[in-house]
Amino acid sequence: MEVEDKLALPGSDPVEKRKVASLRALVEAENPDAKEVDNMALRRFLRARDLDVEKASAQFLKHLKWRKTMMPNGFISESEISNELAHKELYKQGFDKQGRPIIVYLVANHVSAGRQMDELKRFAVYALEKACASMPNGQEKFIIISDLQGWGYSSCDVRGYLSAIDILQSYYPERLGKAFLINVPYIFMKVWKVIYQFLDAKTKEKFIFVANKEMRDTLLADIDESQLPEKYGGRLSLVPIEESI
Repeated sequence: MEVEDKLALPGSDPVEKRKVASLRALVEAENPDAKEVDNMALRRFLRARDLDVEKASAQFLKHLKWRKTMMPNGFISESEISNELAHKELYKQGFDKQGRPIIVYLVANHVSAGRQMDELKRFAVYALEKACASMPNGQEKFIIISDLQGWGYSSCDVRGYLSAIDILQSYYPERLGKAFLINVPYIFMKVWKVIYQFLDAKTKEKFIFVANKEMRDTLLADIDESQLPEKYGGRLSLVPIEESI
């Protein structure tokens, strides 16, 4: 059963399936650890590289090497990111109408002064792993509500933002479904112009700026009221990501 599950590839067309098979042959020949990865993961890397098997192979092999270095024990423990967790930036609660887990990022809670880049990277990986682990069977994406209420220069961390985006795009391709940016202050747009240059074309399409007067209706179009945090007009309380299942 384990082999069948790893080789299962629901919803793919014949061309995509053939390319996934070619990708598997390439990466397994280079790194035996690839045998433990399911076809859905390989398909994500393939789609991220517009079905170019060679490019997907290079990215995936880089991912395997990176993962061993970043998570030698197979996970990030809370003790490794205690400073970041203390800021209470990230929360995970509920699912959207497609079954995608919801991450809430209170961006103003980030403290740029004195932050350690290595810990910030581990924190980003911890959050991404949490989101992926909570996906129901057949779901491959999560969504983010990035709340910039109260954001100012004390929270501004362009290097940190870009580092997290690089991890998302390079090592978790095709995982982000949507990213809603809400309560966006005007001064943030200067920072966004810098960030935008580092987003790949597919990721750019997933960021949605939401006007304050349209916020509740926009979020409810994707998220049922029963799954939306109370903070945004729903019924769920926010749960710190380290306390979420």
